[in-house]
Amino acid sequence: MKRPLLAAALALASTVAFAAPLTYKIDANHTDVVASWSHFGFSNPIAHFGKVDGSITYDPANVGASKVEVTIPLSGLNSHVGDFDDHLRSADFFDAEKFPNITFKSTSVKAAGKGKLKVTGDLTIKGVTKPVVLDVTINKTGVQPLAKREAAGFSATTTVKRTDFGLGLYAPNVSDQVKLSITTEAIVPKADE
Repeated sequence: MKRPLLAAALALASTVAFAAPLTYKIDANHTDVVASWSHFGFSNPIAHFGKVDGSITYDPANVGASKVEVTIPLSGLNSHVGDFDDHLRSADFFDAEKFPNITFKSTSVKAAGKGKLKVTGDLTIKGVTKPVVLDVTINKTGVQPLAKREAAGFSATTTVKRTDFGLGLYAPNVSDQVKLSITTEAIVPKADE
């Protein structure tokens, strides 16, 4: 009686220990990238970047094999002030007609403590690519109850310099440093997706 139970337990343990990494598709409805900065020291405006697309491969058994690829269309930029959105998309800033997307592609993923990761990657804005490091918190992994599929949720922060990407109008009075706060939910796609 004990041998079959032991064999079953070992089989389950080996399945868990050597589970294949999962690749998740980012759920744009539950993903937001928020930029915040100082405006002459008087206020701290924010802008949201939605419609995010991309994939996250996460391998808890071999974190270094994990990777992230994200596209952020500037059509999803929303400060809740239409005129300001138009100005941000203009050639003064993002020049969205010529450069319609922001992209991020990881170059390394490292464990950074329990439930934490350091994700280094190439951020491309306005045709300029610079390395950035994201401080990531693993919110949760498991079956998402509505989708009934495996899902993963992450939050991340980083700070970038506008001038590095040709977005330096009004710097330093409008802060060069921009804080990015990211939350994302990603789901393993169906076979036909």
